Amino acid sequence: MDVLGLLTIRLAARCNLSDDEVGSAAAALAAEDVTDDSKAAFLTELHAKGETAMELAAFARAFRARAIDPGVEAWAPRAIDIVGTGGDYSGGFNISTLATLVVACAGVPVMKHGNRGITSKCGSADLFAAFGVDLEAPPEKQRRAMDRLGFAYFFAPAWHPAFRRIGPVRKALAARGQRTVFNILGPLLNPGRPAHVLLGAASPALAEKLADALNELGTVASLAVHGILGPGRGIDEITTATLNVVRGAGGLRSTRAEWSAGDFGLAAGPFEEMQGGDVARNLALTEALTSGGGPRGLADTIALNSAVALWIAGARPGVREGLAEARELLQGGAVRRKIADTRDFHRS
Repeated sequence: MDVLGLLTIRLAARCNLSDDEVGSAAAALAAEDVTDDSKAAFLTELHAKGETAMELAAFARAFRARAIDPGVEAWAPRAIDIVGTGGDYSGGFNISTLATLVVACAGVPVMKHGNRGITSKCGSADLFAAFGVDLEAPPEKQRRAMDRLGFAYFFAPAWHPAFRRIGPVRKALAARGQRTVFNILGPLLNPGRPAHVLLGAASPALAEKLADALNELGTVASLAVHGILGPGRGIDEITTATLNVVRGAGGLRSTRAEWSAGDFGLAAGPFEEMQGGDVARNLALTEALTSGGGPRGLADTIALNSAVALWIAGARPGVREGLAEARELLQGGAVRRKIADTRDFHRS
């Protein structure tokens, strides 16, 4: 029996894996000579047991080590990623995508890690591609993007070649309605390794677990968050329409709160105003928002996420102190210009 088979037996007995065992599992999952059936059995039992924060951190370390290095360490100590797990089926707009541009306009470097829409009609990669971003840009161009634009977009499939040997198994399991550790691991795998993260989780329990994993990974300061829509329903974002579960990591590890719009002097907006759609719909919303219009609740939500990110990165003393600036950058023309500059840069 191969190592993955032995580890699958341990998982079936509901034993948690050590860091070394996770390292062995990651190597086997990325190997060509391990069968898809063996990989599927392991991932099935890991999901059935439930991944611990320690296991998530160990998997993140193992697959970070296998990622292509973009060479952006000069920006990493100041940088932030604004990212979500997805999987909430809420149909929300690409809030983190526009927050990325707002934060970059505010002078904080952003390393955005993401993918195409899987449980949504428009993922961050879909919208950034519509803005003109070259999703396959090589490391040298990513470094120039950090320098000239203040942000880079790391399209996950381009930076994690090991996942090519796992993709078929994930697709087969997904066809059976089964999630795997890779559905929640993505936000921990940013190849740029920014020191700060605003991480949206698909459930309150997952926010707790991801905050613990970020602690294990040595984040400088991060938040894992979840917006509660109702019993068993939520979104992997902070919004003005939801009660927002907030769990800190690193220098913010003492932060454990439930935030609402009123805590920051904002009006509660209906969740319908947070809704997105396909790429064409989200481009139209972007045009409206960056021209001073769009749904008020959505504009408030993007400004709030941006202000939270600026606070996490230590660029503003508090969330309230960044709100007015974030709104002005979003709706006063700066983000609109950033999108135009992004298109020009990636055409060159």
